[in-house]
This record gives sequence, structure tokens and C-alpha cells, in this order.
Amino acid sequence: ERYEDSQLYKVRHSLAHIMAQAVLEKFPDAKIAIGPPIEDGFYYDFEFNEAPSESDLKGIEKRMKKIIGGNHAFTRREVSPEEARELFADQPYKLELIDDLVNGRVDDNGNPVAEPAETLTVYTQDSFMDLCRGPHVESTKAIDPKAFSITFRPLAGAYWRGDENNTQLIRIYGTGWENRDELQDYLQRLEEA
Repeated sequence: ERYEDSQLYKVRHSLAHIMAQAVLEKFPDAKIAIGPPIEDGFYYDFEFNEAPSESDLKGIEKRMKKIIGGNHAFTRREVSPEEARELFADQPYKLELIDDLVNGRVDDNGNPVAEPAETLTVYTQDSFMDLCRGPHVESTKAIDPKAFSITFRPLAGAYWRGDENNTQLIRIYGTGWENRDELQDYLQRLEEA
């Protein structure tokens, strides 16, 4: 099975969206860039006026557990590029991604693609909507709130599009697993390494 088709990938992809929701609730002025699953977890890049502190991150993790406990469905909707631009009018990075998707330059994770997109997809859970092609879990209840952590790697700087002439963003990493034992095993391996 490809990682992209696995339940673990969907869990991590969904956790990235839940993290972005929790971050925006705490930092309403933050701008969101991209949030893909990666080999051992997920991340999301944000533009902040001021970097979050260690205690902010703990608060975000706590809020994520609450969102997960709310049993929110992930709903997918197709939208036109025009509608997408309206939905993300106050999110400059999403507007740039929409232009690139429509012009066939990159996909929503920032990877080069050839095919221009005529319709775009958005996913919503609770109060948060993101430009995304999925896939996600059906509902937050498919995620074990004891099987993720967002403080497993220090905050990192990341330039938008990997270009140092662009704005420097802050990347918040998380790790997510299907159950608590897998998370504990992973954290233990990290410590031993």
C-alpha cells in the first residue's frame, strides 16, 4: 500500500488541518501556507507577527485534542477558482496557490504539476476550511487524541516556496500515529537516537 493511500496518511493530513484551526483560533492574524503529511508526521507553515512560545504550543496541542473530541466531519466540496479566491481572500499564500493550481504550476502541497485545475477542492472541519485535495479521515473521531504530539521537533524557519527572497514562515511540526503505543514507540526511538 502506498503511504498516500494509507489510513496513517489520512490521520496525519487531518491533524495538520486541525493544528491550523487551533493556531488560527489562538493567533487570528496568522497567515496559513501549506500543511502536508511527511514521513514521520506532518507540519504546517504559518506567517506570524510573533513566533509562538513553548506554552502557546502546549495550548495548541490541548486545543487540538478538544477539536478531535468534537467528532467533526471532514467535508469535501468542489469550488470554482473564483469562489476559492473569495473564500481565501484574506490568505495571501492560498491565493498564490490558487493561481498556481489554475495555471498548472503546482499542486496544493507546492509540488510541480502539469495539468491546470478547472475546479478546486476545499475541506472543512468544524470552523476551519482549507484548500486541499485530501484525502482525510471521515471525522475527527477516527483520530486517537493520545496518538499525536506537536512538540516533537523545534520550530523551524521555512521560506515560502523554499526561496530565501520570500517571507520567512514558521513551520510547526507534529507527529501522529494510529494509536498511543505507536506514538510512544516513536518518541522513545527519537530519544534513543
